[in-house]
Amino acid sequence: MNAASDPDSAVPIRVVKNTDRYLIVHKAPGVSFHSQEGDSGALQLIRQLEESGVIPAGPRLFPVHRLDRVTSGLLVFARGRKQATLLGNEFRHGRVKKLYIALSDRTPSKKQGGVSGDMERGRNGQWILSRTHHNPAVTRFLSKPIPGRRPGLRLYVVAPRTGRTHQIRVALKSLGAPILGDPLYGRYDLARLEDRTYLHAVALRFNLGEEAVEAYDPPAPGREFEAPEFQAALAALGPLFDLKI
Repeated sequence: MNAASDPDSAVPIRVVKNTDRYLIVHKAPGVSFHSQEGDSGALQLIRQLEESGVIPAGPRLFPVHRLDRVTSGLLVFARGRKQATLLGNEFRHGRVKKLYIALSDRTPSKKQGGVSGDMERGRNGQWILSRTHHNPAVTRFLSKPIPGRRPGLRLYVVAPRTGRTHQIRVALKSLGAPILGDPLYGRYDLARLEDRTYLHAVALRFNLGEEAVEAYDPPAPGREFEAPEFQAALAALGPLFDLKI
């Protein structure tokens, strides 16, 4: 079965890897980290899975990073305060390698390389990439066309070196290629035509003491991720951690 068409990929929270030191889950798009306006957030959903026995009970879970509401993919929690300190430091000091998949149908100003700059608050909840570099957000990426799908559609593999709010969304907008379906950084009228914002946390790698941890979550859900043309373009990249980004 194609990973993107797996019905389990559409559930709000799905366990990817669970140990006595950490929990890694898949978060669906549209799920906030904290509960909002009556909708359960990722943290509450995980608590419910623990109470129901779907996730075996263990040391208390502590979040060590976040994903935007519109972003799907890998989300990590540490078990217990000691592991939260250790794993939190790995994220805080940029020692966790994170890879994202994004789609855009706009022509970028460059097809691979880096985006760097300070991020400042703009209007309507947006962040803006500044020309200054006092405490810059740093993002590396490469992109490839997706032949035969829709005009201009490109697959982006993105490696954020820092962890700012909306960092990848702002970086791609700064290239003139806002993420497909992004209602905040793209055109809202066009974003409404898409079934989701096409940004997915696909892979991560970190060390926790002497343990080397690696996780992969195939891009899903979404009709563009399910398309055979996208699947072929993604497969042609080979192992993502081998890419020179």
